[in-house]
Amino acid sequence: MKKRIIFATGNEDKMKEIRMILQDLGVEILSMKEAGVDVEIVEDGMSFEENAEIKARAVARVLTNDIVLADDSGLEIDYLDKAPGIYSARFAGEDTSYDIKNRILLDRLEGVPEEERGARFVCAVAAVFPDGTVSTVRKTIEGRIAEEAAGDNGFGYDPIFYVPEYGCTTAEMDAARKNELSHRGKALRAMREILKEKIGEGML
Repeated sequence: MKKRIIFATGNEDKMKEIRMILQDLGVEILSMKEAGVDVEIVEDGMSFEENAEIKARAVARVLTNDIVLADDSGLEIDYLDKAPGIYSARFAGEDTSYDIKNRILLDRLEGVPEEERGARFVCAVAAVFPDGTVSTVRKTIEGRIAEEAAGDNGFGYDPIFYVPEYGCTTAEMDAARKNELSHRGKALRAMREILKEKIGEGML
């Protein structure tokens, strides 16, 4: 039975990006929702890598014959001791809009000089294989927190994440450039290389 790749997410925008980057593997790629998996996942890890693996293992316990991928990502701000970090989605409450989350962070950094506003987006992607082995990759995009939110092409913390070499926030970039530079794009491309090796070993 030919293996499938199942991604532990229900986010359609994320699935478009995942399929675009992994399409050359020639394997069916489904979200956990499309695969009919509905499990409650408690992300209680202490790192992005641990949370990604927790999500992937939760789905892999249901779909034992498939390769399961999951990601965990967030924003680290140096001035705030790398907060919100692994709590990025839950920062100021899970149901709080990102407009409010971004405003809170901008207020906390009010008056902080440019050189102390360093930040990065982090993404860890974990793969759980049918034999129980796990591979994890971690990638980042470095930048700083802007003085004010700008741009409407992104989501989440994109409007306040400024990339100096491009002179704009990630919310001001077009989709192609953002995918090329983004933490998730980099992590997925790194994972694609691992999956290609597994294909060569006959695991897919």
